[in-house]
Amino acid sequence: MLDYATRYPEAIPLRTMATKGIARELMLLFSRVRLPEEILTDQGTPFMSRIMRDLCQLMKVTQLRTSVYHPQTDGLVEWFNQTLKKMLKKTMEADGRNWDQLLPFVLFAIREVPQVSTGFSPFELLYGRRPRGLLDLAKEAWEQQPSPHRTMVEHVEDVREWMATIWPMIREHMAKAQTAQARIYNRGAQPREFAPGDKVLVLVPTSECKFLAKWNGPYEVIEKMGTVNYQVAVKTEPVKVQMGEQLTLSQRQDLQDLINRNRDVFSTEAGHTDQIQHRIVMEPGKRVKLRPYRIPEARREAIAAEQHPSRT
Repeated sequence: MLDYATRYPEAIPLRTMATKGIARELMLLFSRVRLPEEILTDQGTPFMSRIMRDLCQLMKVTQLRTSVYHPQTDGLVEWFNQTLKKMLKKTMEADGRNWDQLLPFVLFAIREVPQVSTGFSPFELLYGRRPRGLLDLAKEAWEQQPSPHRTMVEHVEDVREWMATIWPMIREHMAKAQTAQARIYNRGAQPREFAPGDKVLVLVPTSECKFLAKWNGPYEVIEKMGTVNYQVAVKTEPVKVQMGEQLTLSQRQDLQDLINRNRDVFSTEAGHTDQIQHRIVMEPGKRVKLRPYRIPEARREAIAAEQHPSRT
């Protein structure tokens, strides 16, 4: 989790991605800071559940969701997740069992480092004062300077004046950082647009698991709804989808030609193949126990129909 204003990160270890556990941890977090006005999440099952929706409605929190298969919508969190994983990998033991014990210390290290986009550390922006870390302890021992003592009223007034002074600087730093990041990204990016009448392929999720999504089409573009949003004709009902940005026009044409030449291979219907064989050698008398794979409720009927077509 990441606060977009201060870049202050939070990370909570969980045994499972159960909705109740996530909702409970969010309430504990809100009790320490405050209730947010908006919360941006992906479209994972726990965040799309009725419990999470009811919680946000009860707390008057606007629930925003990222676009399907478009993690750039929440790029700050994605970047923080990568940084956190790399730092944990560097510090944890070889077996990786103590990562949850190291998590608070890694988070503190991230919080006390000034951000390029704001010019201040997340801790400093959230609490209005510099964090007292290991380097500060060494400096105090070296200089032997006593800590200044102020009254509560003086501290609050100083924080208010300090925040009013630095926020214009923070906005300026963030604007410059975003401009620089956009310039670096656009070096290898190629803008692509579709016009009404173009034929496109649509990546349609078939279940709660994104790995079961498949390309459907080609479909005809009916209308451009925004910068990257289009309305396409799927059967007889227009459906608004977000087009991918991975293929150029020539690549999409080559892909369509490949599909047309191999229609016997590319099919939306489940089938069987005898081209590949795999032999499993078992030890005599040894039983192998595997935990059954849990099928999402939304996919049970579709999977049953694929396994037993005669029953549909």
